[in-house]
Amino acid sequence: QVQLVESGGGLVQAGGSLRLSCQASGRTFSSYAMGWFRQAPGKEREFVAAISWSGGRTDYADSGKGRFTISRDNAKNTVYLQMNSLKPEDTAVYYCAADLTYGLGRNQAAYDSWGQGTQVTVSS
Repeated sequence: QVQLVESGGGLVQAGGSLRLSCQASGRTFSSYAMGWFRQAPGKEREFVAAISWSGGRTDYADSGKGRFTISRDNAKNTVYLQMNSLKPEDTAVYYCAADLTYGLGRNQAAYDSWGQGTQVTVSS
């Protein structure tokens, strides 16, 4: 299995930026895809972005296209989510997840391991 720990959340004003990090351990990091999801109060958890095992392919939800960038450093066992031009509607708990089987995808059921989440709050 894989253990994941997110960090980098916080309070930021609208228009600001944050970079989330997710440190992985337990299995060769470069062998599986990674994703970011988020859950706002009263809403279901939703897909944000995903990256293939090599970093060569990425996918983004429409809500983050042009503002969010997912990347990974396999030497550091870490995946990142750079978020720019943040909006109040980006406020949520952000989770990273590992897909050990299928590769790049948006389906939460395909992800095997999840972090504990990090809170992002964007003030207007």
